[in-house]
Amino acid sequence: MTLPSITLGDGLVVPAQGFGTMSLTHAYGPADERESIATLHAAIDAGAALIDTADIYGDGANEELVGRVVRARRDEVVLASKFGFLSAPDADGLRVRGDAPYLRAAVERSLRRLGVERIDLYYYHRVDPRVPIEDTVGAMADLVAAGLIGHVGLSEATAAELARAHTVHPIAAVQSEWSIWSRDVEDHVIPAAVDRGVGFVAYAPLGRGFLTGAVSADSPPDPTDSRRNFPRFDAERLRSNEVVVDAVRRRAADEGVSPARLALGWLYDRAERLGVALAAIPGTRRADRVRENVSALGHRPSPQTVAELDRLASLVEGDRARDPLTISQGRERIGDE
Repeated sequence: MTLPSITLGDGLVVPAQGFGTMSLTHAYGPADERESIATLHAAIDAGAALIDTADIYGDGANEELVGRVVRARRDEVVLASKFGFLSAPDADGLRVRGDAPYLRAAVERSLRRLGVERIDLYYYHRVDPRVPIEDTVGAMADLVAAGLIGHVGLSEATAAELARAHTVHPIAAVQSEWSIWSRDVEDHVIPAAVDRGVGFVAYAPLGRGFLTGAVSADSPPDPTDSRRNFPRFDAERLRSNEVVVDAVRRRAADEGVSPARLALGWLYDRAERLGVALAAIPGTRRADRVRENVSALGHRPSPQTVAELDRLASLVEGDRARDPLTISQGRERIGDE
């Protein structure tokens, strides 16, 4: 299947929808490897061939799994990975690292695990406050020149960080959480991206399954599920936040589509209204849900539905990260004070 293409920054052409692989190995409890591989093949078959992984996912196991599939279908895939987010705090108590020697070692490890010669889009996963972002992006530019990566991306960067980085090397994409219940990037990050011709890649566009009803107060995340790391999934907040998913379900029924299709349709509509090139990267462990998500590209919600969904973010209880400094929203707040 061929999906519509969009052009992100730096001339990078990608399908309008990709596939986030985090759940295939570890994030939401134990995963079945054969099912994960089949789902990844289904995503590529469906045209959602912007395949997004990271070195921290499963401490490298995710890249290894992705590599097993991508190596055999390399010409069909735009491959993205990330570096700079650590699985445990370092000596300074931080879980980020952006110095040039670490970057070089990280990309070499990722290339080995993936079994490829080049990563098409390589993200700085989280910004290290100890290293000027200009230095990190300059080192990433060296990797572009060496042919090890194709394009530079930033994940959870603030508007100011994006502006500084873009003066050193063109940024192809900013990746952050964006969905009906996570709208903070619209305040600063997306306008900065639009001004510089940088594309946006939206992770968790279905609210980590919350917007589809996969997680609820009556069916909370189990102890091995990474969603327990996010305040809005705390037991006392899940019940309050169900007002959001109830509205999505109601409007989806009115429009004759699934909640997932409606939530993704709203996001593409919102990106169009804001003038930003968008690739959403929903993740799932099931091939049938990949096809359902891809179908959202053919649906635009009615103006009445858009108006109701636009209001829902103001009802959400709980931040989207336990440590707000690990996401752009937290660092933007500090900058506004």
